[in-house]
Amino acid sequence: MRHRLRALAAALLALPLALAVAPSAHAADPTTMTNGFYVDPDSSPKRWVAANHGDGRAAAINASIANTPMARWFGSWSGAIGTAAGAYVGAADRVDKLPLLVAYNIYNRDYCGGHSAGGAASPSAYKSWIAQFAGGIANRPAVVILEPDSLGDYGCMTQAQIDEREGMLTGALAEFNRQAPNTWVYLDAGNPAWADAATMARRLHEAGLRQAHGFSLNVSNYLTTAENTAYGNTVNRELGARYGYSKPFVVDTSRNGNGSNGQWCNPAGRRIGTPTQLGGGAEMLLWIKTPGESDGNCGVGAGSSAGQFLPEVAYKMIYGY
Repeated sequence: MRHRLRALAAALLALPLALAVAPSAHAADPTTMTNGFYVDPDSSPKRWVAANHGDGRAAAINASIANTPMARWFGSWSGAIGTAAGAYVGAADRVDKLPLLVAYNIYNRDYCGGHSAGGAASPSAYKSWIAQFAGGIANRPAVVILEPDSLGDYGCMTQAQIDEREGMLTGALAEFNRQAPNTWVYLDAGNPAWADAATMARRLHEAGLRQAHGFSLNVSNYLTTAENTAYGNTVNRELGARYGYSKPFVVDTSRNGNGSNGQWCNPAGRRIGTPTQLGGGAEMLLWIKTPGESDGNCGVGAGSSAGQFLPEVAYKMIYGY
């Protein structure tokens, strides 16, 4: 990576001064600093396939899910977060690939939904955690999805809790800007079924979106790429009209191949979507949620816990039944 950074620095120095110092959330493009996306060698489907070669579902899960680049989620289960994030992006950097990471540890996480409740013990604990996360990535190229669900549902929160959450997110973005200059951070914006575009534009702006590279949509949900693209474009129109700027956005396509049936928690009959790629109607289409990992004790995942890999659900999702 060092030779790419030197080349980038030389190119920036050669630019006219007014362009070189133009304000930007990040100076570098991690997609041009790497050669494709990183496949997590220790994802839950990878581990399941390795342990179940004789299972009749293993070949399909391996071919259609386990070898697709997808995000690794980081939270309290990750141990020393600076070390964990650093090891992951370091492994990707050594093979010249772009890693996808999800920061999922905000204080009062999933406060209204409850299926993924938890997170840091306090706002100050989160501030320390996210600072170590950014520091672990450092100057290596990465993409980070910042705190799925955090802006989607304010229905049970007081204004003081909302202000506190938005302050944590603004502080997190500042840490990435300070410590991880080659990381694109996308502040999560829920999905089109949660909040209208004007409301989401306001929430994003108040949570510090101007500091982020962009925003993410449809994380762990099932709405079609077309629905999310239309929503993202409308959010940007609202941002432009109200605040004078717009941002790129990415869409989680991991489970939206059949669209949504109106249920969000382990619905039956869903299908994997377009694999991780640049473009596709958004800046990137990404597998952020791992297909086959449970949303919680509900639907076809009854009896499971959030994040648990369910091979039968994964297998059916390949074929859409």
